[in-house]
Amino acid sequence: AQRDELMDATSASVALSLPDLVANVPPLPHCQSVLSGIAESLRSGRGFALLHRFPIEEFGRESIEKMYWLFCCHLGVGVTQNSDATLIHYVTEGKLRPNQGTRGVGNPGPVSLHVDLADCVSLLCVRQAIDSPPSRLASSTHLYNVLREQHPQWLPRLFEGFIWDRQNEHGPLETPASRYKVPLFSRVGSTVSCRYNRNWMQKAAERVGSGFTPDDAAMLDEIDSLSHTNCFEFDFQPGDVQFANNYTILHGRAPHAPAASEDQTRLLMRIWFDMCDMRKWSDEALIRYGIIRHGKLGWTASEQAQGLDGKVHARDAGSHKPLLAPARVAHDGR
Repeated sequence: AQRDELMDATSASVALSLPDLVANVPPLPHCQSVLSGIAESLRSGRGFALLHRFPIEEFGRESIEKMYWLFCCHLGVGVTQNSDATLIHYVTEGKLRPNQGTRGVGNPGPVSLHVDLADCVSLLCVRQAIDSPPSRLASSTHLYNVLREQHPQWLPRLFEGFIWDRQNEHGPLETPASRYKVPLFSRVGSTVSCRYNRNWMQKAAERVGSGFTPDDAAMLDEIDSLSHTNCFEFDFQPGDVQFANNYTILHGRAPHAPAASEDQTRLLMRIWFDMCDMRKWSDEALIRYGIIRHGKLGWTASEQAQGLDGKVHARDAGSHKPLLAPARVAHDGR
């Protein structure tokens, strides 16, 4: 019943664009229990969910996009992910890979455990690589607890944070790397949030200096090792959809062999979305928006429809409006 409902909703929405679908999201009553379970897992449960048997085999690529998009619209508000300002990002080594600055998304090599930039990330497997690399997840909250017990001397440095690179996807009024540090861990009461992507942090350290200090490099090496040691590895096949909370879950995958031809390339669709009532942040502008709102990243479909994705994006807590005043731009440390 759930699959039929999704397919019917997709067929009825064939003429709608993704922004139009946001304003006309079809109801999915049969899927509501699944959607509620995913939302609960992301907000207050394990922090991730894995969904099987998404009906991709009956549709072409554009229709799969719409079905995936309208499903995720019931969970949160999708945002753009790259220099092409696309709401659905193709994770592939093939021809469908979008313009993504200096990011290596989709390359066959191993993907270390990291967070993406919005509240949540979702990946739909359309076609898996021939050697079927397993996906990996790790609890950043568990990592925090281990570090608190084994390396408490590192916590002040981790709460201080690191600057983040913008991978050559920044706008003309923005700096190539943030001029502010984003805490790797932050805490409000018992709520701990993690923002860790070593690649983005490494590139920023190299851009503004000579890279990480030896102490920082050794600390991050241990974080990578602990994350990998405690990761959960699982099979990810066509029709599977994974969801992860980017404040409590690190995600990655094992390497795979390069594809011999275009029709053998690994092909995932990715949606980044924000959720209402997600959690509390020590500084929403830094923790939630400090790593995503630059260039054409972090815009909603409705903001795109208004032509705002060419403007400078605000990072003030609760604000989704463009930031236009030059004095304010300087104050924001762009």
